[in-house]
Amino acid sequence: MSRDQEVQINEEIRAREVRLIDEKGEQLGIVPLSKALDLAEERNLDLVNVAPTAKPPVCKIMDYGKYKFEQQKKEKEARKNQQVINIKEIRLSPTIDEHDFQTKLRNTVKFLQNGDKVKVTIRFRGRQITHTEIGKKVLERMINETSELALVERTPNMDGRQMIMILAPRKG
Repeated sequence: MSRDQEVQINEEIRAREVRLIDEKGEQLGIVPLSKALDLAEERNLDLVNVAPTAKPPVCKIMDYGKYKFEQQKKEKEARKNQQVINIKEIRLSPTIDEHDFQTKLRNTVKFLQNGDKVKVTIRFRGRQITHTEIGKKVLERMINETSELALVERTPNMDGRQMIMILAPRKG
């Protein structure tokens, strides 16, 4: 977090009057900034601007170090709980042999079990572009083979000289 995104504390606050909340969460009303700063200093705490866009700004008397620590703890917890989804790509050809197909299928299954999405691409070269139905059959076979593990997120469709589909892992 950069300095300009952080909250204003103590002398950094540039307002004549503030709506003051004490450390127990009780409203003390609208008071001049100097009085609010004196109250905070009296209690050995900081005056923190928690709502700078409000009219007048809302300031709270609190221990800023402890507040910052709590915020970092919340952010760390949020990062820990988020799940990163990667997209892995498998390239096939319309004239793929059985053994090669099985190898690509094993890799696809492995990626899906790891929770990654799989982008399956068939590239048509030369005159193969005139027989896109052969490529579509290969992709449909891939869908059938992975039906217990995957949902078709994007159905097979042409994109230039390639046919693309995206498989997403099933939940649970």
